[in-house]
Amino acid sequence: MAQVLRHLPSVEDPRVLVDAATRDDAAVFRLAEDRALVATVDFFTPIVDDPAAWGAIAAANALSDLYAMGARPLFALDLVAWPREALPFELLGEVLRGAREVTRRAGCLLLGGHSIDDAEPKFGMVALGEAHPDRLLTNAAARPGDRLVLTKPLGTGILATALKRGLLAETDPAMRAAIDTMTALNDGAMRAALAHGVRAATDVTGFGLLGHLGNILRASGVGAELATDRLPLLPRAAELVRAGAVPGGTRRNLEAAAESVRWAEDVAPEARILCADAQTSGGLLLCVPPEREEAVLEALADEATPARAVIGRITAAPAGTIRIAREL
Repeated sequence: MAQVLRHLPSVEDPRVLVDAATRDDAAVFRLAEDRALVATVDFFTPIVDDPAAWGAIAAANALSDLYAMGARPLFALDLVAWPREALPFELLGEVLRGAREVTRRAGCLLLGGHSIDDAEPKFGMVALGEAHPDRLLTNAAARPGDRLVLTKPLGTGILATALKRGLLAETDPAMRAAIDTMTALNDGAMRAALAHGVRAATDVTGFGLLGHLGNILRASGVGAELATDRLPLLPRAAELVRAGAVPGGTRRNLEAAAESVRWAEDVAPEARILCADAQTSGGLLLCVPPEREEAVLEALADEATPARAVIGRITAAPAGTIRIAREL
């Protein structure tokens, strides 16, 4: 990804508050002194067999980038690639129905979109939201001492791979838990963060916990420590890692983090994989000032977020470096 981003032209317009330089979750453009437009786009191939669930997951995943920046969704546009000769449009209707259920919950309008004929189905959204320029959540605002709080369990990449390989049925309670997690909005986590002065956050998606935490650390010029015993995990996630249900993206994430991560000897192999697991519609990773930790955790409980785990802390170690042990 770094090789791709370096080809993007630099942006010097003062209205641009966030662009690709910090690898944040969305772009931010100032409209007025107290208003900023936040924009993102995301789409992917089917992650589950149920078309409505796929649509719902894709919608929640796209909107998550807005919540990760502290933005309230305004409207979205569908992005569709569909093999019209191979799959009936009724299935696409189910995908759209699932997406609309999620956007309805989010109070986000769906105003149109674009579709193409493609050999492989893909679905996602362009999503736009609004935030106050002084209350953004960004990668560049983490400080040493901040507690790292994760609001959804890890393991969606592992369980989705197990589903594809026939190691897990979609009706299995563990897979249902994964789908429920992926279709849950991150709006409550955002509200809890903003209400208590959190200023640094990201969502954990395709680059895994290590990749997205690494983006925060490099943008903020700090390091971090993690405890694997504190990681919230989906049911059966560790078991399925041991069974070999590891997606290629997860292995690439682990390789990409090799230079910046120092592992303690007591970290189990499956824990290392789960730290790098490529998530879909994962939770928010919040950098919480220590004096606000208790208040944020209480607010997350009130919002009933899928998880509210304190998994580590920001340190003054060299920028981008992560020390990981079973316990801290």
